[in-house]
Amino acid sequence: MTTAQIAFLKGHGTENDFVIVPDPDNVIDLPAAAVAALCDRRAGIGGDGLLRVVRSAAHPEAQELAGEAEWFMDYRNSDGSVAEMCGNGVRVFAHYLQRAGLVDDGDLAVATRGGVKRVHLAKNGDITVSMGRAVLPAAGVTVTVGDRAWPALNVNMGNPHAVAFVEDLAHAGDLLSVPQFAPASAYPDGVNVEFVVDRGERHVAMRVHERGSGETRSCGTGACAVAVAAARRDGIDPALTGEAVTYTVDLPGGRLQITELPDGDIEMTGPAVIVAEGTIDGVFQETALS
Repeated sequence: MTTAQIAFLKGHGTENDFVIVPDPDNVIDLPAAAVAALCDRRAGIGGDGLLRVVRSAAHPEAQELAGEAEWFMDYRNSDGSVAEMCGNGVRVFAHYLQRAGLVDDGDLAVATRGGVKRVHLAKNGDITVSMGRAVLPAAGVTVTVGDRAWPALNVNMGNPHAVAFVEDLAHAGDLLSVPQFAPASAYPDGVNVEFVVDRGERHVAMRVHERGSGETRSCGTGACAVAVAAARRDGIDPALTGEAVTYTVDLPGGRLQITELPDGDIEMTGPAVIVAEGTIDGVFQETALS
């Protein structure tokens, strides 16, 4: 861990909150324990995850994407584990780039471990992220909480999701513990689990347990997985109808609009907010982060 002064910002997308660490030249060492310390809500800055802002050309995992996207979102869960993608995180990441004067309104590309994501920064503050295509593995899964079990749709949005439709969101329990799933072979590296209820026509509400973070106020890739699962449950597939379909997804932290296009691409539209910025205290670095 470097002992140089480290700048940070705090931001959120529909209350899915993140510590943002600008590190364009990839010089800051952030091992898992340091990330966990920064994300600790009592002893650190607090967040569902950490977004490290790095130029793609400077990061070995993103160098091959540098021709498509100047910036790489090095995303970590709050326990320090590495994650492929975070939909709300991409919006916050793009908003930071815009706020810092590194990009302008309009379109940009962001490199992630889940591939390059296309982003549109609207003048009204809304941010639309092209989340890529959903993959629906054929194998069915079952999700269990306590003595209740539900069939779930297996959806991959660059990261794995199990989407279960329930009668009441309270049936998900406190989501402090990881919901059980079967078969275990379906998700060898763990899974994000979404619990969904209907609110109206093409309108659903959800709660989510994000692997490595527990229950969060919002999950962008989870909202996309939920919209796709709801559309298939409703007999809608834009690839077959040739028409885009949009679902409104309510999360504890706000509302997202998810649109699936006929070519399979999924767009997520919602807000992003930066709430604070500062520097990490040197003593904290030497003790908690070393």
